Amino acid sequence: MDEIVKLIEQWSKEKGLDQSEPSRQMLKVIEEVGEVSAALVRNDKLALVDGIGDVVVTLVILAQQNNLSLYDCVIAAYSEIKDRKGKMVNGTFVKEADLNG
Repeated sequence: MDEIVKLIEQWSKEKGLDQSEPSRQMLKVIEEVGEVSAALVRNDKLALVDGIGDVVVTLVILAQQNNLSLYDCVIAAYSEIKDRKGKMVNGTFVKEADLNG
């Protein structure tokens, strides 16, 4: 994974995306998330693979634009969720704090 992230970051630099406005990149993230949603609705596995990949690419670039690494962001998120308690409600995990509120 480290190697592909480095390749994405290099591609981003070559295209000047690393210096672009992060809010514009966030719009790309949202666009790609929409494509993931559409693939799920259509049960289109190939489009789902492409969409998830595109979301990761856009997130790598968004992190890069903010002088962050995807790895550090994922580690921070995992550290936050690893001991999280909760339960499944209608097919969705709801954290304990939200169950009590």
